[in-house]
Amino acid sequence: MSWWRDAVVYQVYPRSFQDSDGDGVGDLAGIERRLEHIAALGAGALWLSPVYPSPLADFGYDVSDHTAVDPVYGTLGDFDRLVASAHDRDLRLLMDLVPCHTSIEHPWFSEHPDRYVWADGRGDGPPNNWLATFGGPAWTRDERSGRWYLHSFYPEQPDLDWRNPAVVAAMQDVVRFWRARGVDGFRIDAIDRLVKDERLRDDPPAGAPFGLPLPAEYARLEHLYSTNSPEIRQALAALREAAGDALLVGEVYVPSAATGPYLEHLDAVFAFELFHAPWEEVPLRAAIEACAKASKGGAAWVLSNHDFARLPNRVGAENVRAAAVLLLTLPGLAFVYQGEEIGQVDGPVTERVYDRAGRDPFRHPVQWGPEPERAGFTTGTPWLAPVDAGERSVASQSGDPASLLELYRALIALRPALGPGLTMLDAAPGVVAYARGDHLVAVNTTAEAAGLPWAAETVLESEPGPVSAGSLGPHAAVVLRRD
Repeated sequence: MSWWRDAVVYQVYPRSFQDSDGDGVGDLAGIERRLEHIAALGAGALWLSPVYPSPLADFGYDVSDHTAVDPVYGTLGDFDRLVASAHDRDLRLLMDLVPCHTSIEHPWFSEHPDRYVWADGRGDGPPNNWLATFGGPAWTRDERSGRWYLHSFYPEQPDLDWRNPAVVAAMQDVVRFWRARGVDGFRIDAIDRLVKDERLRDDPPAGAPFGLPLPAEYARLEHLYSTNSPEIRQALAALREAAGDALLVGEVYVPSAATGPYLEHLDAVFAFELFHAPWEEVPLRAAIEACAKASKGGAAWVLSNHDFARLPNRVGAENVRAAAVLLLTLPGLAFVYQGEEIGQVDGPVTERVYDRAGRDPFRHPVQWGPEPERAGFTTGTPWLAPVDAGERSVASQSGDPASLLELYRALIALRPALGPGLTMLDAAPGVVAYARGDHLVAVNTTAEAAGLPWAAETVLESEPGPVSAGSLGPHAAVVLRRD
């Protein structure tokens, strides 16, 4: 059985995890210093958001060298030490692979322009009506050549042409480079954008709702030709060939019913329907059922990451403990974003803006200690300030049996005992319930107590005493064992 089948993967956002040299920015040596926290949580792996050199137009997802480390994070030697230290603690290490595009400052753009998607304009405008996710046309005119290059995101991120064998070979070499350094797998960024329509046909107007949240302008079109090409299988097969038996998890931003072609070559895809579901019984249940059915065991369950508001801001602080139970009792991979285990909340919008897409509030440093200005993250001035370290920190929650951190540890420790499979169960209105072997899970999404239909032994509670006289308290969750 593969190591990752029921593993918990801890997402590290390197700039905000731990600073080791006092410059206010997290780094690889800092991550190594804090590996014990990840191991003590019970995670089986950590995923590093990009540490490659980058001009930071898209804050690291505009890569200018796929086989190097940005000096702000350290060196390749630091990376090698981090991998070795992780393995010493039985932690696997996943990297963020960005195969769809590069930075416009990548040497390939000037030295190998044929590796990118180019087209002649249509009249005085771009070649077609495709839109960029972050707004505006997905095409920019190159002043030197007069031709247009494609960018699914910012103009500083030109899209690679995966129909060009040189691109396929180069990205395979990138995968092999990191595998040779001991990397155990990859989270693959924006993979549904990898292959586009060869004829560059216009996308039609949107008809039925997409099924996942989209920016308003982008949602006007059905992205039939600019994303999610049926020809993507060959590109995915090439990545799998280079990766061997490494774990491959796809950021496939499509409804779960459309993920089948990706799972022919990837091990898992993120369950975005659950991620974006309102904290209500009916949509949560529907999302779990849809993702589990479509993935056939390849769902990567996740409720928080670096691109969206933190969990308390999305589901309400009163529901974060129940959300932890839901996330960590579903079968298969589960991803936990740094700080989620202590209930970190969004930071304020500040005058200094780093990420132009407005995602700075979701990326404030981990609060290791209660000191309000640095929170144990740095000895210098942090690039983003701690939000409320006096109210929540790793130090204040560690060892406290009533804390959210200890709930996460208990849930992760319980996972191996949960039975196989997933069977959704009928329950009181507002309660999401399912069976894992001889264990039963019930999550109350409401502010009212709800009846429990079983008489069973309580194994784990989201908080002390939520089960009373056969009912489950408001905003609570419980794991039971059948008699």
